[in-house]
Amino acid sequence: MRVSVFRKEHFNAAHRLHNSEWTAEKNHIVFGKCNNPNYHGHNYELIVKVIGEVDPNTGYVYDMKKLSDLIKVQVLDRFDHKNLNLDTEEFKELNPTAENIAIVIYDLLRAKIDKALDLKITLYETERNFVEYPV
Repeated sequence: MRVSVFRKEHFNAAHRLHNSEWTAEKNHIVFGKCNNPNYHGHNYELIVKVIGEVDPNTGYVYDMKKLSDLIKVQVLDRFDHKNLNLDTEEFKELNPTAENIAIVIYDLLRAKIDKALDLKITLYETERNFVEYPV
């Protein structure tokens, strides 16, 4: 039997949505206020879903303490209270949209979680705007 387990976390980060190959006018048209040269911030809600078979020895799909620690090291320590454009290697060249942030988080965690387990990331940028990866 496959079961899904979830861990919810929270982090705050600033970013600017910008394409350096475009004019200032085009950036403003496409990204609006999110293109503010002085950046803007979000209170992100992150939900990490791990899906797999229940281990008969532990009763776990995945040890939740281990998952919490993994998210802290791979995501929170890296992105919380940071300017994603300026303070992180992941977004030096990658536009830090919610979609790209979710993909980066997925890749960071996927590398550390057994491939026999499925993984899904849900990232809320605002209460009404969120993304899931993979679909």
